[in-house]
Amino acid sequence: MQRRTFTTLLGAAALPTFSIVRAQSLTDKPSVIRIGFPNAGTGGRPVPTGNFPASADQLGEIAQEFKADGIRLEWKYYAGAGPALNEAYANGLLDFAFGHGDLPLIVGRATGLKHKIILSSGRFGPTYFVVPSGSNAKTVADLKGKKIATFKGTAGQTQMIRFLRRAGLEEKDFRVISLNSDDTKAALATGDIDGTAGVVTPFDLEARGIARTLVSTDDPAITTPGTVWVGETFEQSYPQIVQRLVTRLVKVAEWGTHAENRDKQFNLWARSGTDPYSNYKTDWGKVTDLRTRINPLLDDYYHAALQRAIGEIKEFKLIRKDVSLDGWIESKYLDTALKELKLENHWPQFDAKGVPKSKAA
Repeated sequence: MQRRTFTTLLGAAALPTFSIVRAQSLTDKPSVIRIGFPNAGTGGRPVPTGNFPASADQLGEIAQEFKADGIRLEWKYYAGAGPALNEAYANGLLDFAFGHGDLPLIVGRATGLKHKIILSSGRFGPTYFVVPSGSNAKTVADLKGKKIATFKGTAGQTQMIRFLRRAGLEEKDFRVISLNSDDTKAALATGDIDGTAGVVTPFDLEARGIARTLVSTDDPAITTPGTVWVGETFEQSYPQIVQRLVTRLVKVAEWGTHAENRDKQFNLWARSGTDPYSNYKTDWGKVTDLRTRINPLLDDYYHAALQRAIGEIKEFKLIRKDVSLDGWIESKYLDTALKELKLENHWPQFDAKGVPKSKAA
């Protein structure tokens, strides 16, 4: 964490009162803001993907917000995903996380990481169970005892476990190995794994004859919302900076919900190389109202999904103690941004089960 510079205040006793106040206001901002993404593009390229915080980075919106202040931005992209982001924050290298998944978010909190949830980075979307194109499997149960892949420690792992449970299966019924998205695609192509869930979007693989979708689901009980958080020390030191950043993110989220920006957004995300434009177009093809998935709200669904994930992750023995939502979710920045931008009714609110309970304007 960069410390405030108080050198301008030293020896300031002889200055008029207004000079002292001015000097204090000049120090009331950080010299740098350090923002981490729990993903990197193919080959580790510094390009995030898949949500409106990624769009904010690629469009230069956050940099533009703080350009006149002389605040430097440090963008950090972690090929090791959520667990690597946790490690970086634990070592004092981050102030914000843009898009943390449920498992690493909760594990970090359970191990003592102090941060405040300030908005969601998105929600919903399909989960695919994918097998090599030559697989004879007709159901997930046909793969019992075989080798399947997920990215352990990430939200992909919790999605996979929920997916298996829907089929009456458990993680222990398979040989589960940990692979990231790029390595999973390679393993499907070579036949080194028999299936995967929660890691890849399959459409480009299907087009190339590498893999096929065994089964998919678009169930809000399988996925959980992504999260944007700020470190507690930074939030306490610079609340106005946090507010400006959140407001700018909400602006980008609103931009991303308009149908005329759909293709531009998908092309931005495709720059990472993780998925081509065609994957995003197909994956989001049934989403007629982008506000359902590009949604920053901390509504009943967000709270319920995170609470449910805490219970599941403890049941899965991935954490040992309970994690409380009390004092963890700080909605005032989002509420202020929505009011300032007159977007209080722009996004639909969802109930605990992921069912819309209010219509967007």
